[in-house]
Amino acid sequence: MTRLITYLGLVAGLVLLLGLLLWQGMLDVWSLLSTSGWQLLLLTVIWLPNFVFAGEAWRQMFPPQMRPTLVQGIAGIWMARAVNNLLPVASIGGEVAKARLAFHWGHPATVATASVIVDKTVQVVAVILWGLSGAACLLFLSLDDRLAWLAMGGFVVLSVCVGGFFLVQRAGMLGFLAHLGEKLLRIESLNGVSIGAKETDAEIILIYQRHRPLLLAVALRFLTLAVQTGEVWLGCQLLGYPIGILEAVMLKSLTFTLSDIAFVIPNAYGVQEGVFILIGGLVGLSSEQALALSLALRIRDLILDPAGLLALHRIETRRWLR
Repeated sequence: MTRLITYLGLVAGLVLLLGLLLWQGMLDVWSLLSTSGWQLLLLTVIWLPNFVFAGEAWRQMFPPQMRPTLVQGIAGIWMARAVNNLLPVASIGGEVAKARLAFHWGHPATVATASVIVDKTVQVVAVILWGLSGAACLLFLSLDDRLAWLAMGGFVVLSVCVGGFFLVQRAGMLGFLAHLGEKLLRIESLNGVSIGAKETDAEIILIYQRHRPLLLAVALRFLTLAVQTGEVWLGCQLLGYPIGILEAVMLKSLTFTLSDIAFVIPNAYGVQEGVFILIGGLVGLSSEQALALSLALRIRDLILDPAGLLALHRIETRRWLR
């Protein structure tokens, strides 16, 4: 069922993207992009530090004595991103890939699983803080106070949901679900699954007890989002309609968080473009300019994601052939 929903989401996203291109005029959008030419490749270069910060944030989830190397952390983030962006996995498949990679590198399955669960929570916390920053910029710039307060209200609701998710993790969510399944299905062989789930719950609690690495991970994840402001700012410069840093922060944070809500659509195809058109108007971008900017930011996806998926495929293939 989940796979069907994500396939439908992918089709819906691509249809929406095509519709927006037809609505705004493909030739007009292409003309805006072609004006900058090869310089748009700089958007990929300015984005690359995100891999370093995100990889280091994920490393903080492991016990200090058994952390992956920074290169492994970067590789895990790169391949997980490729899975989430190119495959209909509802943004969950990438986390599974990260856990499998950590296990392949010699980490216990419980530690690997716990690391990606808490890392996902850290990502959501960083997104909330980043979204609130964008809403604050929107208020400061007096562009649309009503939208800013609505956004803040939405982030408060999301914060409550994350708080609830945190509490159920601390309460032993996986062990409870495994035990419940064992009782409902009355399958004794699930006892091993239940034990493994409880061990993973214990690892999750240990991660949350390491406060300094956890706070550092949140800061690093927030930094990855802040760095992406430079990508939006540079994109606007290259496309010929410069904006200020505060406008770039507002534009990137709100478009990112709103697009991220559509997690069932791989890489938010169509949704990101629609949000850029909606929010871009607040900083003076026309619909064609906002659409061109969104497409320019996707150039890095074309460069980085296929290679990441191929690298993961090679690792998995070599494992099975052993």
